[in-house]
Amino acid sequence: MPKTFCVVGGDARQRAAAQALRTAGYRVVGPEAAAQADYVLLPMSQDRVSDEVARTLQTVRPGTLLLAGRPGAPVERAIREASLPMVDYFRRPELECLNAVPTAEGCLAMLLQLRQRTIWESDFLVLGYGRVGRAVARRLELLGGHVTVVARNAEQRANARCAGHHAAPLGALPTLLPAFDTVINTIPAMVLPRELLQKLPPEALIIDLASRPGGTDFTAASELGIRAEHALALPGKCAPRTAGTLIAQTVLALLEERGSLHDEP
Repeated sequence: MPKTFCVVGGDARQRAAAQALRTAGYRVVGPEAAAQADYVLLPMSQDRVSDEVARTLQTVRPGTLLLAGRPGAPVERAIREASLPMVDYFRRPELECLNAVPTAEGCLAMLLQLRQRTIWESDFLVLGYGRVGRAVARRLELLGGHVTVVARNAEQRANARCAGHHAAPLGALPTLLPAFDTVINTIPAMVLPRELLQKLPPEALIIDLASRPGGTDFTAASELGIRAEHALALPGKCAPRTAGTLIAQTVLALLEERGSLHDEP
């Protein structure tokens, strides 16, 4: 008999994950049948314990493995109090890598929506050259944009140069910022405080892709008339079907490695 997954949450990403699990041959139930589940797939990046999650934690059998993606502190605390095992599937490097693609595409969609010019022949300053920074910079360049990458790490700057981008150290920001009206940040640290924001041209746009709290002083940006968007969870917003399928694939790979997807003979 196939293993049973309880998928909690009804957004498009969770629905896509549930469908991918069914397609792979597994039984999928909702929270109302959590007691039948071998595994529970929780929604990603929850800042609070929803009523649905709370009921699920009360209903599941002891020892049922919970699969969570970037669970917030309240969710982690509730799971500990329920004495249930949990794995954060978002820590898997393959998901972080693959998730950079819908994040980058979502960033491009925002640029096309919020700017009045083409990406082609526009100048972009990309802060950070990790998975997301690389994915964004590459797609901007392919569309004819001119990309300058700023990164602390010398190897990342070298990789950016090898990819055809201009590259500069983080300390060069005060000199660089006046020449760019579009900045994309991927660094999860305060790299754009008020004193640097003041160097941007009027009506500049910042798209901050870094996880909370981001790398921008959003209050200062608003006061200075700079549009700064903290673009969180873009895969789930812009490409939920892809995002959900990637989650299901990652979860299945994780469980396969644990040797817990198949019943003992």
